[in-house]
Amino acid sequence: MVVTLPDSEELRGVREAGRAVASAIEAMATRLTAGVTTAELDVIGRAALAGCGAKSAPETVYGFPGATCISVNDEAAHGIPGGRIIENGDLVNLDVSAEKAGYFADSGASFPIGEVSDAARALLAATQEALTAALATVRPGELLNGVGRAVQKVADDRGFLIVRNLCGHGVGGGLHEEPRAVLNYYEPADRRRFAEGQVLTIEPFLSTNSDRAVESDDGWTLCTAAGGLAAQFEHTIVVTKDGAEILTGRD
Repeated sequence: MVVTLPDSEELRGVREAGRAVASAIEAMATRLTAGVTTAELDVIGRAALAGCGAKSAPETVYGFPGATCISVNDEAAHGIPGGRIIENGDLVNLDVSAEKAGYFADSGASFPIGEVSDAARALLAATQEALTAALATVRPGELLNGVGRAVQKVADDRGFLIVRNLCGHGVGGGLHEEPRAVLNYYEPADRRRFAEGQVLTIEPFLSTNSDRAVESDDGWTLCTAAGGLAAQFEHTIVVTKDGAEILTGRD
């Protein structure tokens, strides 16, 4: 989606969807402790979305078997909520996409459970740093590949791998819109540029030892090809003349 005015009906709609997403992640994170099941977390997320007048976008658009995506340890994305019990030492990614009144927003964050390994903590810190660095590259007229350049520098400096087949995307009027792929690695041949009013997600995925994700037997969950841990942080943003305005921020 590209919005033409900062106070347009379209942007107000995406803001509302973004607030619903942020509310759901916050509610789920509050209950995210060892002993809880991913299904129980999903119930919390669904209720939070409903309380904001929103619905699960992956469930509505793609028939995903859950309201939210909950991925654990080597699961990079699209983990199906179920009977899995969260354990001390796990890394858990909460990825929530919402539709409200025809507008869409998408966000995610990874969390440590209890005492996690030094590698896990370093991975979380690096992925958060990569998101911050990527957001700083957003400005009208700048190349989209600046996102990948920024993420790749952080990954290289911190000794982690980019999950190269997972990336950001346009959002707003639908769950996935143009630009279809905002790459998390540097591609010099990509000459696309940010436009003021553009709504999209920025979402680096880093891993301890895998540079791609593969689909598991359940047909949804994307796991790191070589095992290890994965982490993701994501925001929906709108491109303004001053840079990236986050639409899915949490208090």
